[in-house]
Amino acid sequence: MKVSAVDIGYTDDELSALPEDVMSSSFGSGNPLGFSDVANGETVFDLGSCAGLDLLVAAKKEGPSDCVIGVDMTAAMIEKVRAIIAAVGLNNVEVRKGVIENLPVDDGSVDWVISNWVINLSTDKDRVFEEIFRVLRPGGRVQVSDIVMEANALPVWISNYPGFLADLRNACVAGAINEGDYMTGLREAGLIDVQVNVPEPSTSGVLSGDRLTELVDALTGKVWSGKCKARRPIGVKFFTN
Repeated sequence: MKVSAVDIGYTDDELSALPEDVMSSSFGSGNPLGFSDVANGETVFDLGSCAGLDLLVAAKKEGPSDCVIGVDMTAAMIEKVRAIIAAVGLNNVEVRKGVIENLPVDDGSVDWVISNWVINLSTDKDRVFEEIFRVLRPGGRVQVSDIVMEANALPVWISNYPGFLADLRNACVAGAINEGDYMTGLREAGLIDVQVNVPEPSTSGVLSGDRLTELVDALTGKVWSGKCKARRPIGVKFFTN
């Protein structure tokens, strides 16, 4: 079954007039800008902008003088997104090359950090959370859609199948952390008002393999798409070594 952007939380209004290239090349677990109150004059920064869906949705929420910035690690994807941005005629969107553990943006320079199905892929999530805090202005907010998994949901025997484990990581399952660790990581980075929305069941953990039945039984109801929110407090500085 093909899942559309509407199925994971995007509205028809947000998707109207967007290029087909963006729609067909975008993957995610939800709409990180859904229910957010991004205001005119604010800068939005997207971690792992992929084909640019969330960049364009954010640009539509803002005015032409505002700034939407994306980051991606691959030159090919950046070139593709820049071509789409030019074709759409947007002047307030840019894409930079970089990784989410070392964001190519100045300290305290953005109002919103958003991300869609990307942070779970990082092997150093604490560093990602620290970077989110660093780039947010005081009072700035983060809202991400990501895959969350219950603690110890993956069977122990998975470690005996490194190839299959790699496939699970690529499918955004093996790298997912539980709700408590996600919230703790954001708090320890210095963010406040941390919350995770009530999860909706997801079939993202259902993958084929020699032990399909056992794996499905282990993951059913334990892997879902969650939306995390947090805010950088006003008047608190963050120091790095």
